[in-house]
Amino acid sequence: MTVFVHPQALCESDAVGEGTRVWAFAHVLPGARVGRDCNLCDGVFVEGGALIGDRVTIKCGVQVWDGVQLHDDVFVGPNATFSNDPFPRSRQRPARFTPTVVERGASIGANATVLPGVVIGSGAMVGAGAVVTRSVPANAIVIGNPARIVGYVGAGGDAPLAASDPVPVPAASRVAGVRLIALPQFEDMRGRLAVMEFADHLPFVPQRCFFVHAVPSREVRGEHAHRHCEQALICLHGSLSVLVDDGRQRDEHRLDSPALALYLPPLVWGAQYRYSEDAVLMVLASLPYDADDYLRSYPEFLAAVQGR
Repeated sequence: MTVFVHPQALCESDAVGEGTRVWAFAHVLPGARVGRDCNLCDGVFVEGGALIGDRVTIKCGVQVWDGVQLHDDVFVGPNATFSNDPFPRSRQRPARFTPTVVERGASIGANATVLPGVVIGSGAMVGAGAVVTRSVPANAIVIGNPARIVGYVGAGGDAPLAASDPVPVPAASRVAGVRLIALPQFEDMRGRLAVMEFADHLPFVPQRCFFVHAVPSREVRGEHAHRHCEQALICLHGSLSVLVDDGRQRDEHRLDSPALALYLPPLVWGAQYRYSEDAVLMVLASLPYDADDYLRSYPEFLAAVQGR
């Protein structure tokens, strides 16, 4: 299998993989690296310092500049825009262009704009017209200007959720080991009382407790896993959504009552987002703080899961 180059295309790079198709009016500069089985549609421009992996689809009207890396199985929609210089000036070339990375399997919608220096995590979905000003976590769905997280791929459906839409809380999680714990709640004319007996409700005895509050609704907390630490999350006030991921299955749970706890075992990736303005999250942990217990990048987490 050879490289197909349309008669009206110009491919000046020798580093183009077998099965790749370069369509009309596309231009690939010398030095650009393009993998196998890619599809570069009409009017695509690839600069000499760009890196494109295998099975990448780039739709019409996209420019892939120096410093942009598109990993395997990435999809880039029509007229999506990359940039590689945060302070561009005419006829002033920086010593090094700011890298922009789109990790494996991520998709970028039509007319989206990606600022220099961001990383779009593996499996993420960037909505059409979004303006990505900050890095996007793995598997996150982002929309808007500036782009904000509205859901996670495979966590209770792939469609983005509007900020006002409630997330259904299932009776059980699809992620192994994760479970929702209903706490006893008592109510009379004086108010409500929710109770947790550690020995009865938790599989561990807490050694640490911390609180998360005053989080702007567009921010995401967590985005890590633990090697050994177990946790229980309780939303004391307001509401928030929790993504859980064991490397095979992914799910999402809404916490909106102090009478509901979410148990997270070790080696489960967690992220909290869609905080209400008044949300207060309490986290009970089985171990004291240990920086070495954290898995802070999604690829590192997947490697730990596979090594288990």
